Amino acid sequence: MKNGDVIAGYRIISEPTNANGGKCMWAFAEKGGRQFFLKRFLEPKRPREGSTASAASRRIRLEVCEEFENRHRTIMKRLRPDARGGGNLVLAQDFFHEGSTYYKVTERIDTSSLEKPQALEPRQKAVLLKTLGMSLQQLHDIDVVHGDLKPLNVLVQKREGMAFHTAKLIDFDDAYVSRMPPGPQDIAGDSLYGAPEWRNYVQEEGDVRPEHLTTAVDIFALGLMTHYYLTGATPGHAAQYGSPADAVNAGEELTIDARLSDSMRGLIRAMTAREPGRRPRMATYLTALKDPQVCALQHRRPGTSRPVDAEPAGTGPVTTGTEPGAAAPRTSRIRANLTGGGSARPTAGTPEPAPASAPPSGPENTAAPTPPAEPGPPARRTSRVRINLGDRRKP
Repeated sequence: MKNGDVIAGYRIISEPTNANGGKCMWAFAEKGGRQFFLKRFLEPKRPREGSTASAASRRIRLEVCEEFENRHRTIMKRLRPDARGGGNLVLAQDFFHEGSTYYKVTERIDTSSLEKPQALEPRQKAVLLKTLGMSLQQLHDIDVVHGDLKPLNVLVQKREGMAFHTAKLIDFDDAYVSRMPPGPQDIAGDSLYGAPEWRNYVQEEGDVRPEHLTTAVDIFALGLMTHYYLTGATPGHAAQYGSPADAVNAGEELTIDARLSDSMRGLIRAMTAREPGRRPRMATYLTALKDPQVCALQHRRPGTSRPVDAEPAGTGPVTTGTEPGAAAPRTSRIRANLTGGGSARPTAGTPEPAPASAPPSGPENTAAPTPPAEPGPPARRTSRVRINLGDRRKP
């Protein structure tokens, strides 16, 4: 396959590449005045006519190809381009083989550049995640598992004149019917976004069987992706584990960004649960996104789960300092006069007012107490505490 070639009527109009293509080569193609995305599968390969391979070898290769074809055609029958609400699913327009090689054709989608989805406003984030969630719900409603859900398989699009970005779900080459995945040697996926049961299935560890791979595999990946779209990173885990799924399989909890709302933290925690049956369904996910503020990031008081927005007015913002340009948390500065050998304790409340003739108080200006009018026993010396109240100090 090269630029200028014509394959089954599709003329290649770009240089083929393997970039992010896995076991495929891809290029843009044109047919009938329309442009398409054409993918060439590197495997499996059908036996060539006149091949000298043995009959047994040809039979095995044909069986593999038949299974490959059946899986793709089954998904294509279930995911029809004219299905209601399927506008954000980029589905196959054509699937065929020419010679020994298989090809798949989909619509070409022009996308906008969105390098930092975490920089969007909460409502923008909610719409982006909602369109992705609705596409995934369509798959799950017909018992289809996407099988390779990750940001690379989501095209973010913003049409001219539209206010919001939407998510286009692509690449259903590795999709399968729930509880009927390909074998451990043939199933695809990405270890970074793969679910715990998928990892065990691929590595043939434990007692994971094909029927354990359900639509919950996608829910785990979506939980990680939601964290990524909202914060710019996937949930954290100990460096000794190669992926979030490995950490969860080891009994470790993933580290959820503290800036996320409590509702979103709980949702992501549930979506990335080790047990597939404990993960929520897509309806729960979409319900949570009805309130855009669930996608907002909040700075919290260190050591608590209460957002700073809930603090009384006048205390000033408190940040974690992890954001670029974030101010360090403001600490109170207390100056106590403990001289004189007294054992007085600091007192709480309003600082003692300075005499009218005294200069403004500060680090170098502390007023001396007025001596007693009549001789007598010395008065007990009390501690004088002055607190810098920042912006609350009266002018």
